Amino acid sequence: MKWDKDTIFKALSDSTRRLILDELSERNEMTLYELTARLIMNHNLSISRQAIAKHLSTLEGAGLVKSKRKGKYRVIIFNNEPLKNLLEGWIE
Repeated sequence: MKWDKDTIFKALSDSTRRLILDELSERNEMTLYELTARLIMNHNLSISRQAIAKHLSTLEGAGLVKSKRKGKYRVIIFNNEPLKNLLEGWIE
């Protein structure tokens, strides 16, 4: 799959979105509630779940996160394939 490089770079330009990816890269699957709690506790962020959901929408649009239903919860999953594809041409 071909991802839009500009969309990926735009998604990565925000420090909160990079923190979200950091957290997801450590645990890979999290609910929105778990992600919010980790961002508040680990990074001392003052942020609502609604704000994180907006950031997740941007990350999902760039292909950097996926979500799926697991029971009654929506689970967020880190997808590093766009990053691999992005750097593939530069680092070999």
